[in-house]
Amino acid sequence: MHWILREKVPERQVRLAVLACTAGISGASFFWVRFHHRQVALFADDICEMLDALMAGREPENYFPYEDSLSARVQGKLMQYCDMMKEEGLQNRRDKETIQELVSDISHQVKTPVANIKMFTGILKKHALSEEKREEFLSTLEGQINKLDFLMQSLIKMSRLETGTFVLHMKEAPLSETIARAMSGVWAAAERKHISLEVQCHEELTALHDPKWTAEAVGNLLDNAVKYTPDGGTVQVTVEPWQFYTKLTVSDTGIGIDESHYHDVFQRFFREEEAADKEGVGLGLYLANGIINKQKGYISVKSQKGKGTAFSVYLLS
Repeated sequence: MHWILREKVPERQVRLAVLACTAGISGASFFWVRFHHRQVALFADDICEMLDALMAGREPENYFPYEDSLSARVQGKLMQYCDMMKEEGLQNRRDKETIQELVSDISHQVKTPVANIKMFTGILKKHALSEEKREEFLSTLEGQINKLDFLMQSLIKMSRLETGTFVLHMKEAPLSETIARAMSGVWAAAERKHISLEVQCHEELTALHDPKWTAEAVGNLLDNAVKYTPDGGTVQVTVEPWQFYTKLTVSDTGIGIDESHYHDVFQRFFREEEAADKEGVGLGLYLANGIINKQKGYISVKSQKGKGTAFSVYLLS
């Protein structure tokens, strides 16, 4: 470098000036690189310290979220990611608890009919019974099998509902056809109890809904109404068009629901003490509520103990 300057630049002062500038630039570059390395090391230390604190479950001491610096921005993103992971962990624990609770509930619900089936099967195999007694036991056994089958079908529907594996086919369809489909499942039970079934719905009234699944939901409401209405009572379905929703109400003259249980009745396997002697597993209202919610509708309840209950379904108009 010095030889080149001496050959190309004859003036000694100029050569010295160029050499000084070159040395200055080299020195500045050296110190800039050292400073940059120092900043990178401090940045890495801050991030590592923060990660150590997060992994240990402690609040980071060197986190200043309102600073306008690269370190603060990266730390902010790490904090967001950590919060997301915490929420995901909490959700996983909640899901695990829900599954454990569900397994426990299913085990409890299945235990009784299975025990009864085993008992009656043992009696039929080991004892010589009269034809009349044998028919009685077989009839009871068939009832327990039907109860178990009903429980299994309800659990399958519940599983499909919670996992989102059933497909809704939403369309503008007449509600009268949906109600007729739901009514067909309770006619026989209503006739046995001499319960009057009444429908007030204009044939031209339509709503945006899935006819099959909505009939399932309304059928569950009707089944509950018939089940908890004394002999000779009345179950009525009325439909009213509103601006944004169409209101479908299933009302009865049954035993009623205590106001403190308005929310509880939509929980799976919930049954009031007064209903303990009735057939059922406590999934009908849970399924009905879930089906209607999936269609962006909702269900409300009003009741008076000893006078009856009205469940109102609101479907998109």
